[in-house]
Amino acid sequence: MKLKRFLVRYYPPGITLEYEKGGCLRTRSIDLLDLTPETNIDELVAEIRRSEPLITESRADQVKQLILRLQQKQGQQGHHRFCFFKELKAHILPLTNVAFDKSGSRFITGSYDRTCRVWDTASGTELHTLEGHRNVVYAIAFNNPYGDKIATGSFDKTCKLWYAETGKCIHTFRGHMAEIVCLAFNPQSTLVATGSMDATAKLWDVETGEEVASLTDHTAEVLSLCFNTVGNQLVTGSFDHTVAIWDVASGSRVHTLIGHRGEISNVQFNWDCSLIVTGSMDKTCKICFSPQGSRVLTASSDKTARLWDVQSGVCLQVLEGHTDEIFSCVFNYEGDTIITGSKDNTCRIWY
Repeated sequence: MKLKRFLVRYYPPGITLEYEKGGCLRTRSIDLLDLTPETNIDELVAEIRRSEPLITESRADQVKQLILRLQQKQGQQGHHRFCFFKELKAHILPLTNVAFDKSGSRFITGSYDRTCRVWDTASGTELHTLEGHRNVVYAIAFNNPYGDKIATGSFDKTCKLWYAETGKCIHTFRGHMAEIVCLAFNPQSTLVATGSMDATAKLWDVETGEEVASLTDHTAEVLSLCFNTVGNQLVTGSFDHTVAIWDVASGSRVHTLIGHRGEISNVQFNWDCSLIVTGSMDKTCKICFSPQGSRVLTASSDKTARLWDVQSGVCLQVLEGHTDEIFSCVFNYEGDTIITGSKDNTCRIWY
C-alpha cells in the first residue's frame, strides 16, 4: 500500500487517506469525532499511528498540522454576515437546483432547459454544459469531498454520472418509473442514491453503473434524501408525510419518523448526525444546515432566503434581491459562501 494524499473533513472532523493498493486507488477515513480545541495533538497522532499503518513517522508531522487545522476550524464562530456578490443569468429557462463542490470554487445549476451547467464561483464563468437529458434536469450534486464527478437526475426518469473536469457522461442509470427529483452521493463516492416520483429510492454503483438496491416502503413520492457522514444510513422524505431511515448495506428500513401533517419536501442530517432536519409543505420550514450545524438557511416563495440560529430560532439575516420564488439554497463547505437559485432564472452568490 502506498499513501497518495490526505483529504481534510471539517464537519464532522476527520482525515481521509487516499492510497494505492494493487494498482487501484482506495480511501480510508480516520474519524476524529471527539476532537476539541483542548485535545493534545501529540498524543492523538501517536494513537493514530498505533492503529493506522499508512501513517509512518515521516507523515506524522503532516497529520499533526492537519489536526491543528481542524482544531482551529472548531474554534471559529459562525457569525459571518453575508453580502450580495454577483448575479448570473444562468439559463434561458427557470433553474431547478444549485450545488457547490467541496472547495466552493465551482458550482452547478440545473434547469428546465434540460441541461446542467458548471460555473467558476469567483468569476461567474461557465466551464461546461452537461447535455444529454431529454427532460428537465432537476436534481444535481458533486461527489464531495472529491469533486471529480457530477450526478444529474431528470424528469426523463434517468440519472447520469459525469466527469466534472471534462463534462463527459460516464453512466446513465435507468430503472425508475417516474421523474427523479432528488439524489446524493455517499461520502465514499461509491454509491449514488436517487429518489423518484414513483415512490421509491434506489442505490447505484458508481463504478459499474448497476442498481444496488431499491427502497420501496414509501407510499408516495420520495422528494428528498441524504446520507449520514459515515455512509451506512440514508434518510428519505416523502409525500406520504413520513421520513424513513434506511440501512444502506441491507436496503432495509430501520426507523420511521412521523409527525408532519403535510408532504415532506426536505430532509438532512446535521454535521455530527445527531439531528435530522425536515421541511414540510405544512409550512413549518424548508432548509439546509450550515456545515458547522449552528445555522439554518431557508428558501421561500416570498422571494427571500433567511439565516437562522439553530439554538435560539432567531432570524439573523434576510437575503433579498430575487424577483421570484427561491427554491434552492446551499452553503459551500467552509460555510462562508451561499448560492440561491430562483424561478426568476438567476442564481445569486453571497459572500
